[in-house]
Amino acid sequence: MQKEIKEEKALLNEDGELTEAGYSKKMLLKYNRNSIKAKKLRIKEWDYYLVYNDKFGLALTVADNSYMGLYSATFLDFTNKREVTKTNMRFMTRGKTNMPSSTYSGNVEVKSKKYNYFFERTLNKRELNVYIKNFYKDESLIANITLTDEPEESMVIATPFWEKKNAFYYNQKIVGFKASGVIKIGEQKFDLPEGTLGILDWGRGVWPYKNTWYWGAGVREIGGKKFGFNIGYGFGDTSNATENMLFYEGKAHKLEEVKFNIPQTEKGKDDFLKPWTFTSSDGRFEMEFTPILDRHSNASALIISSNQHQVFGRFSGKAILDDGKKIEIRNFLGFAEKVVNRW
Repeated sequence: MQKEIKEEKALLNEDGELTEAGYSKKMLLKYNRNSIKAKKLRIKEWDYYLVYNDKFGLALTVADNSYMGLYSATFLDFTNKREVTKTNMRFMTRGKTNMPSSTYSGNVEVKSKKYNYFFERTLNKRELNVYIKNFYKDESLIANITLTDEPEESMVIATPFWEKKNAFYYNQKIVGFKASGVIKIGEQKFDLPEGTLGILDWGRGVWPYKNTWYWGAGVREIGGKKFGFNIGYGFGDTSNATENMLFYEGKAHKLEEVKFNIPQTEKGKDDFLKPWTFTSSDGRFEMEFTPILDRHSNASALIISSNQHQVFGRFSGKAILDDGKKIEIRNFLGFAEKVVNRW
């Protein structure tokens, strides 16, 4: 079952519970941090941007997890199969980052002597301006990126949790910005070439301490037309809707369930750099996935831990739009991840 939300209303009711669970193609439900009835230190808010092309990419995260602010940048070198990540943290932010209540307006800014992240939202574009001291050894990172041509439709999902009535996950994935600008690391300069595209993962919510999620996405032009996808599961009660969607020329096409088939070692552990497959309950997303690099981090502090495998690689297979049109893709660069959290 895929329940579509079609009317604008508040995200949460007076008891801090979702007014409606399901998906939409635009941000219709109105998020208000002050309406949350759960413990304030359980609130999590983030903006994650990925800008990439066939040769390199940049991922940027600003997150206010209430007890901790996290600010991270990753430079991805697909040609040489390597990545560099720099993460800074600030404790007990408690919502002071003032993350925007929607993707339609509002800026994000965090800064110190060691870093400066400024995500600016204007009428027709987004500006991502970042400075990170000693990003790689003694070399600083400076990025000035402009995102335009925002797709007309996106993936928006409001997900409850079985464990707690006032737990929820409100998420929007915008797949297919046009990206331009420059990234500098020390003396190296990386101009974003034509065909560089962007993705935004906007998340707000309160959820249980232990959780595991699977997420994948990708976008590029095929035959002069922009095609992308967003797939994922494992997080909350998705009986009303999944977050699986295809995007073609700015329009969203809803999918049913998609399963990540990650190969296993002889000892039964995930073997992330071996080829994966993806299968779907409706037969509309059938893919093989050949990994290039695994952006792995396994951080822990006291009772908090996060084990992340974000694997970048190439998808090959078929996707079928709502009207039955088949999209054949080959060596399509994207990513798929598995994240296990205690936070």
